Amino acid sequence: MKSFTAGSGEAGMRLSRFVEKVTTGLPVSLLHKSFRNRRIKVNGKRAPEDYRIAEGDLIELYLNDEFFSAAPAKAAVKKPSRLQVVYEDPSIALLYKPVHILCHSDRTGDANLVDWFVDYLKEKGEYIPAGGAPFRPALCNRLDRGTEGIVLAAKNYAALRDGTALVREDLLHKKYLCVAKGAPPEGIHTAYLYKDEAKNRVKIFRRAAEGRKEIVTGIRVLKTAQELSLCEITLYTGRTHQIRAHLAFLGSPLLGDRKYGDPELNAHYPKQHDQLLCAFQLGFDPEIPQENTLNYLAGKKFSLDRCGVLSFWKALTEQEG
Repeated sequence: MKSFTAGSGEAGMRLSRFVEKVTTGLPVSLLHKSFRNRRIKVNGKRAPEDYRIAEGDLIELYLNDEFFSAAPAKAAVKKPSRLQVVYEDPSIALLYKPVHILCHSDRTGDANLVDWFVDYLKEKGEYIPAGGAPFRPALCNRLDRGTEGIVLAAKNYAALRDGTALVREDLLHKKYLCVAKGAPPEGIHTAYLYKDEAKNRVKIFRRAAEGRKEIVTGIRVLKTAQELSLCEITLYTGRTHQIRAHLAFLGSPLLGDRKYGDPELNAHYPKQHDQLLCAFQLGFDPEIPQENTLNYLAGKKFSLDRCGVLSFWKALTEQEG
């Protein structure tokens, strides 16, 4: 038998989900049988699979030891010295993701934002993974490795559930800054995207067809200098490589983009090795439902005051001057 005391991170989590997370190799059939046979209890009483856990609940699992992993050796906590927090409250944090940093681990051992966030909360004492607590702080959305910008992170299960719901229901609005070739046409542009999964590359078309997904991209040119423009991009749909591929389709690829960019343009700026694209603003829709625990953020917007894109543009215009 193993017992666990639910922390704030598990509040609102379905009991069956909790059991799945704290066990290893437990067959689904045995999971259901354990609930029927009262081998899973909360605060000393039988509880149904769909019971929503409350902080402080004592959860007892009368299961064989083989379904519980041995406790891992404690690892030294790395100081996430480069973690930049844009906004933070008891439930969520808005984090700045630099270029080249992964959002999640890809098992290569490379640095990633979610591990930085976990270590940050450990240092603050807000996350203590003692007693096999199944919830681990996580990200609600992600950015490509080569894109910098703001990412929404959850400190507890309810925030993760409701944050990912905002993303899924298009209630989280992102604006980007980029440096593009020439001056792309301003306005809201609709096209159709096809993704080649094998090559991890997309192609843009003017007309709809089977296998193509509609994309809608808003473009506003803020400034121009030399053969470049600083643009604000609004995503009305969120498809793979949408901004990069759509601007290239419109004749204004991003500077530094090695996949969809202009090799000749990139050659003129040999020191610029990265695509100049930043998710600089994250806004919460004013119409977030009352039942969503992140409703208190409705209508609020958070922006970066500095990023790699703005630094490049400042250096470019200072040289021009």
